[in-house]
Amino acid sequence: MARQQRVTNLCNSLLQQAEAADGEELKAALKLIPFRDTSKANLQSKKPRDKKLCSSLEDTIRRSGLQDGMTISFHHAFRGGDLTVNLVMAQIAAMGFKNLTLASSSLAECHSPLIEHIRNGVVTKIYTSGLRGPLAEEISRGLLKEPVHVHSHGGRVNLVESGELSIDVAFLGVPACDEFGNANGFTGKACCGSLGYARVDAEYAKTVVLLTEELRPYPHHPLSICQDQVDLIIQIDRVGDADKIGADATRMTSNPRELLIARRAAEVIINSGYFKQGFSLQTGTGGASLAVVRFLENKMRSQNITAGFALGGITAAMVDLHEKGLIEKLLDVQSFDSGAAASLARNPNHVEISANQYANFTSKGASVDHLDVVILSALEIDTQFNINVLTGSDGVIRGASGGHCDTAAASKLSIIVAPLVRGRIPTIVEQVTTMITPGSSIDILVTDHGIAVNPARPELAEKLQKAGMQIVSINDLYQRALVLTGKPKPIEFTDRVVAVVRYRDGSVIDVVNQIKES
Repeated sequence: MARQQRVTNLCNSLLQQAEAADGEELKAALKLIPFRDTSKANLQSKKPRDKKLCSSLEDTIRRSGLQDGMTISFHHAFRGGDLTVNLVMAQIAAMGFKNLTLASSSLAECHSPLIEHIRNGVVTKIYTSGLRGPLAEEISRGLLKEPVHVHSHGGRVNLVESGELSIDVAFLGVPACDEFGNANGFTGKACCGSLGYARVDAEYAKTVVLLTEELRPYPHHPLSICQDQVDLIIQIDRVGDADKIGADATRMTSNPRELLIARRAAEVIINSGYFKQGFSLQTGTGGASLAVVRFLENKMRSQNITAGFALGGITAAMVDLHEKGLIEKLLDVQSFDSGAAASLARNPNHVEISANQYANFTSKGASVDHLDVVILSALEIDTQFNINVLTGSDGVIRGASGGHCDTAAASKLSIIVAPLVRGRIPTIVEQVTTMITPGSSIDILVTDHGIAVNPARPELAEKLQKAGMQIVSINDLYQRALVLTGKPKPIEFTDRVVAVVRYRDGSVIDVVNQIKES
């Protein structure tokens, strides 16, 4: 019997068994089809080597299968220098799409053009870690019909994995890639560093689109995003302004008050019991928080201590300590400045990690669970140590959840650094306007007027006092702030909710109400 006939007989026999079988999985397993030969040219014509490359952004969006009501995503590695969101959204709006859910890992001041897309019904729902600038102002005043879902960096991955946030099309800006989609963030003119947030979207989105400034020869490496994750590629003039990555919240400070707070925070770390060989640390955004590493260097040298790793948003200051041999490894989910971005390309122990590896509550292995010390900033902290990093003293959204609650909960020692007052506005309040991180996750507050230790950590207070450091109660700091500023007039809100704050496990920890117009 000829080979083809034997194959056909087998497949027909299995097909008959499949029709009589119980269970869809068994039916599928029994349904085999005979091989049909065709020419190599025909085979290759079905999968041309350049099939991912698109001729225009409009062509890209059409080929992505985008439809009304779908969810689209972006990453924020370029921070305030991002150019991808506005470019893509303008084209999507021009093509007439409506009722989209926007799931950007965070949004910045540069994204104010989204206001018109919301007004015109292009975007009707938003998931994000943060909002700033005119967009945040308008949303705080009720621009969006549905409340924004504000999540942490780790919490976003949890929402994606759970299926609540199901990404249909991810539009991911990268400095350079090859024609198959191999990409990283530290090669090319628009060097943004780690693509830790984009990697989650590349893994989970139904369709992945890369927008790139530069096409490199295949295979482009090292890989942050891999060829088997990418569906479409479009080359554009600019994806982002790398010079604006290290601005505002991620700047290195020269402010004397912030440097004083940073010095005190470093002293707290040194005397906490966690400052020992192989310790790990992370600094959040904010001038004082980022400056702490400056003041640790001399003590690390004098006590012959090296850190095992630094985590999170990596800065040039951390790179400097790494290259001096004082920090062994850098685990980078987002590069906070050009120095950190460039380091990824040259330092083998500067390691890019995804947001899932960084801080996902349900991850099989999140790096925050190995973190010893984290230094974080705050817009407000109340007498129960609850933290607000989202809304300002006027009730307007002007910040981001970020990795605040992720790192505070998982670290062995969480330190908040903040001035007692900002202008005539107290930082220490009776009750925070919006809770992002619960006080149960916070260990120590360091201000320019004193240091307060959470009563739940008496052993920390004892260690600091034995080292000669003066400790005050958070209520004393609150009263001191009132003496300086007086009691602020309560913010007036309407009953309408404009944002839902999601904790790292997906639960709702607070809501933001629309501010009442005077």
